[in-house]
Order: sequence, then C-alpha cells, then structure tokens
Amino acid sequence: MPWQPTPAEQRRSARVAGSAAAAAATTGSAVSELEASLSVPPDPIAAAFFDVDNTMMMGASMFHFARGLAARRFFTKRDLATFAWQQVKFRVRGVEHPEDVRIARENALSFARGISVEEIVTLGEEIYDDEMAQRIWAGTLALARLHLDAGQRVWLVTATPVELADLMARRLGLTGALGTVSEVVDGRYTGRLVGEMMHGQAKAEAVKALAAREGLALPRCSAYSDSINDLPMLSLVGNPVAINPDTDLKTMAREQGWLVRDFRTGRKAARIGVPTTLGAGALAGGVVGGLAVRRRLLSRP
Repeated sequence: MPWQPTPAEQRRSARVAGSAAAAAATTGSAVSELEASLSVPPDPIAAAFFDVDNTMMMGASMFHFARGLAARRFFTKRDLATFAWQQVKFRVRGVEHPEDVRIARENALSFARGISVEEIVTLGEEIYDDEMAQRIWAGTLALARLHLDAGQRVWLVTATPVELADLMARRLGLTGALGTVSEVVDGRYTGRLVGEMMHGQAKAEAVKALAAREGLALPRCSAYSDSINDLPMLSLVGNPVAINPDTDLKTMAREQGWLVRDFRTGRKAARIGVPTTLGAGALAGGVVGGLAVRRRLLSRP
C-alpha cells in the first residue's frame, strides 16, 4: 500500500503551503512600495540589525514557541493561559521594571533545564512551521531583503534564545542572529544564562562586538525596532528605523527625524498586539514552562 500522510501531517502541509503562498504574494507588493521610498546602496562594511518581536514577527516569538510546546503537551492549556495573562499584564504596564528584568534573568530558559539542545532545536523547527512562519511581517522582511540585495549583511538581534533566533534567520535567508545564550553542559541546558539577556543595552553591546569582529562601520549601518527599549541599539547606528513603533519610540523617531514604517492594519493592532516585553518572553516562559517541562521529565520512563 502506498504511503499516505496522516490527517495531522496533511493539515501541517496545508498550513505551510498556504503561508508560503501568502507571504510570496504580499512580500512582492511590499518590496515594490519600499523600493520606491527607500534606497539601500551597496556597501560591504554596512549591515542591518532587526529586532524580532513585533518588528520582524507579529507578537512575541517566545509566546508562539510556548504555544507550540503546549500543543505537544509539554504543559497544559491552563499554563498557557497563565503565560498569556502575564503578557497582558506587562502590556498594560507599558514599561519594564528592574524587578521584572531580575526575575527574567533568573528564570530565562529554565523551561529547558535538563533538555538536550538537539531536542529543542528539533522542536523549534516544527513549531516555526506551525506557529511562526505565517506571522512574519511581509513589509519588514522586504526591508531585510533590500539590504541583502544591496550586498549588506542582515542580522536578527533579540532576547529570544539564540537557537530559535538562528533558526529564524536561516528560514528567512538572513546572515545570522544575536540572541540570548544559555549555558549548556554535556549537550543539555542547565537553565542558566551565559552573561545577560539580549535586551536593552546588551543588544547594543552585542552589535558593537559583532561590528568589530566583522569590520562593519556602525555609522553606515541600519537598525530596526518597534520598542523604546531598543533605543541603545537604534542610537548606535547611522540609520535607525522605527517599525510598528510603540508610543514612546514613535515620539522619539519624530523628534529625531528617523524613518517610521508601520505594517499594522489599524490602530487596534497597536493596542492589542501580543506583547513583546522581557517579562512576556522570558519571565512567563521560564516560570510556566519550567514547572511544566520538569513535570514532563519526571513522567518519562
């Protein structure tokens, strides 16, 4: 009997195919519009740095990753609801507090404690196809491709774990990614970070270090973000651009004369979009996911 895909495999294949077709159609129009308003000259010592959450992707990448884990029974729907509530709470606050940052640092990637890097990477591949590919902003990806077409390098810079960030960069055809690095011993995550989370000033420091290593001229580079929290990175380059900006970044961009691009369909999207704060990605992911994955590990034979 010839092989037949399961219903779940058929649904997954249809989602991937549909997402790819939609992305190809919308990206083409986005490129034509952007080419008319933005010139990216060839420059071998220039690069572009893109934030991920709400800049390259609709919503928080770690939330979508958590949804994928929930679908694979790494934790319950109730845990996921708690995760989502944490995001809403941080969005209502509108700012990140030092205590949030401290807790996030302590708990980042604790959901993966004891799990092998290979398993997380494999899950990331599946979850990207199921939950994330269709959430890439076509307009932002078009901007990234303009830089690539001009011979410039394009990097993602994100608080998302570097393994997931690298996966996204590969799937999008970008140069690479700078993300939060976790400690690994014998091929398994310890649940601790190597240094700080890739957030705020840490993003600027990572970009500076990469520029020194790659021989890039930062005054000739570009950076893209939706959040005022990325002001250190945006201020580091010669061409900062606000993408789907929050209120504070929009104000700053207008004051500084920075380019602004908003790919959201309306004002409502700005108010209720999935939050991208540090707490949403790492704090809730660490607390909720950590308990759930430990339960999963304990239940293994």
